[in-house]
Amino acid sequence: MAEKESKKVTVNRTYKDTVFRKLFSDRKNLLSLYNAINGTAYTDETELEIVTLESAIYMGMKNDLAFIIDTNLFLYEHQSTYNPNMPLRDLLYISSEYQKLVDKESLYSSVLLKIPAPHFIVFYNGRRKMPDRWTNCLSEAYKNQQGEPDLELKVVTININDGHNEELIEQCKILGEYAQYVEIVRKNAEAMSLDVAVQNAVDECIQKGILEDFLRANRAEEISS
Repeated sequence: MAEKESKKVTVNRTYKDTVFRKLFSDRKNLLSLYNAINGTAYTDETELEIVTLESAIYMGMKNDLAFIIDTNLFLYEHQSTYNPNMPLRDLLYISSEYQKLVDKESLYSSVLLKIPAPHFIVFYNGRRKMPDRWTNCLSEAYKNQQGEPDLELKVVTININDGHNEELIEQCKILGEYAQYVEIVRKNAEAMSLDVAVQNAVDECIQKGILEDFLRANRAEEISS
């Protein structure tokens, strides 16, 4: 009994974000997700450059994943609660990304400075009932906005809960397994503490071959990080 208690760990409430970020920080997994969303068939992982700003935190906020492929810059974020402020958050984050990517001296040049076109996607698996996908716009936050906004930013949110976007989840096996893992934790948590729910979910997923290699390799860290 003493040995069991000594192995007891505490689960971070943001365990879903942690698993999502680590899963898709693997370029093979991230490329698979990108292909599934965009209907592309890239196979060379080196064509994808991860540029997530690990140390860039503005107002206590940072993005899960940022990457460049085919001259486009993508920001992927996982959310377990509905958040209409994602466009504003992404605006602050993309500004930091561009600051890193460009030579500040070039901003004063007479030559047009080319930057990768941004795209913003959120993956949602919260409890609140939501449609398959929806778009939030920065202009929705403007006070007394009239006519076309001079500055706009659109964020597309994709619902990855059970029963939503099934074709996408079928095309990206790792995303489907992530969604299964979260659903198992959620069901467990209805009858037990989150700590126990996650530990039991890890055991069950390994047994069923759901994220098996990832969870075996990261078991202690995923439960306690």
